[in-house]
Amino acid sequence: MITPSILVSHIEWLSQARILCVGDLMLDRFVYGEVERTSPEAPVPILGIERQSVMLGGVGNVARNLISIGAHAALLSVVGDDEVGRLLTQMVGEQERIEPHLLVEPGRPSTEKTRFVAGGQQLLRTDRETRRWIGEQSAENLLRMAEDIIPDCDVLVLSDYAKGVLTDDLCQALITCADAASKPVVVDPKGEDYRCYRGASIITPNRRELGAATGAPVGTDSEIVAAGRGLIEQLNIDALLVTRSQDGMTLISTDGRVEHLPAQAREVFDVSGAGDTVVATLASALAKGVDLIEAAALANIAASVVVAKSGTAVVYAADLLHAVRAGDLTSSEAKIVPLSAALDAIEKWRLEGSKIGFTNGCFDLLHPGHISLLRQGKSSCGRLIVGLNSDASVRRLKGEERPVQSESARAQVLASLETIDLVIIFGEDTPINMIEAIRPDVLIKGGDYSVDEVVGAPYVQEYGGKVVLAKTEPGFSTSRTIEKLQR
Repeated sequence: MITPSILVSHIEWLSQARILCVGDLMLDRFVYGEVERTSPEAPVPILGIERQSVMLGGVGNVARNLISIGAHAALLSVVGDDEVGRLLTQMVGEQERIEPHLLVEPGRPSTEKTRFVAGGQQLLRTDRETRRWIGEQSAENLLRMAEDIIPDCDVLVLSDYAKGVLTDDLCQALITCADAASKPVVVDPKGEDYRCYRGASIITPNRRELGAATGAPVGTDSEIVAAGRGLIEQLNIDALLVTRSQDGMTLISTDGRVEHLPAQAREVFDVSGAGDTVVATLASALAKGVDLIEAAALANIAASVVVAKSGTAVVYAADLLHAVRAGDLTSSEAKIVPLSAALDAIEKWRLEGSKIGFTNGCFDLLHPGHISLLRQGKSSCGRLIVGLNSDASVRRLKGEERPVQSESARAQVLASLETIDLVIIFGEDTPINMIEAIRPDVLIKGGDYSVDEVVGAPYVQEYGGKVVLAKTEPGFSTSRTIEKLQR
């Protein structure tokens, strides 16, 4: 039986993995805005652009996911001699723990996908790309670099987006090289002919891709297993991990094992890049010798985390830990999250139109004054986030006798309140770093402070946020309560 404690112990080792990623690199651009009217020129919406973001896509997103869970990645790909190619090269070079090996092929356009988003929904996607094979010289240079790197890596990942980098001959040469070095090969496939992946360790098609590659029906569990076993025998691979969207995943191995992993996602927000997350998590786990079914279970949980995020997102080790433990948590305990998970939830709430509020404190012994502050804070926003001082932080601020209750106990009490949406524990003396990361629309503090005394107030006001001083309830104080108890 796979228990949360087993998976947690595996997560702690993922940071030691070193993965070689070879495949199609692309730029994912997201253009966000609002639609308030349609064009008088044609029956199409007019998107009022508010902001844009760019991130590494394709094999670059696999590498991003690897480093987000703490692993190291070596990235091999080909870009064009153009503005997008130069931006991709710069972005890869700026990532810590990604070792870049990018070849420039003149005359070849770099791949760019642009998604236009309003109200959390994609309106349009445009692709700038070529699907022609890379030149023979580029393929030879990639192989030579890979041959030098593979012996020092734990796993080889082939991320195929059918943009021309992974030629049939190059795929087979890379798999042969990895096999000679006794390194597992994980393939995220594309197309209908999988013969170029022959000899790989594990291939991760989705249900539709499995059907296209085998020509067999894949509507039921038994059909997926039958199609998968046929593909395993045809390609001489060790296993197949079939991703099935809302139905979870199916793992089929050459030794006859079949495991159906139910979907873990509570809410699906954006599936962009989810396959990259699966491949990265699976490869990192296999790199540290994790059993295949347990590695697949981790990948399944990682997918559930990433589809609840917006854009081509990644999963952090803290996200994975929280998601693994969440199965044993009550709904209130699940509100206690690391900052990375909170930022993902906040971004989603913003896209839904919610106003984000933030307050902070020690909340050592919760009293009516605290309850009043939180109630007033909630009334000024749609989602209320509470930053909670850690035990060490409280001791520095209040003295060695404090806190009376541990940070875990204080967080659980706060999370049980309906007025609070998330609780984040921080170890610094002030929450300024958290405020700068969250960028709350409303910053709430008790009325016994002046605006000038509120940490983060100038920062919030500078970008147009609001500072709310809640009315205090006279006669209530944690320090006074403790004094009375000590008499």
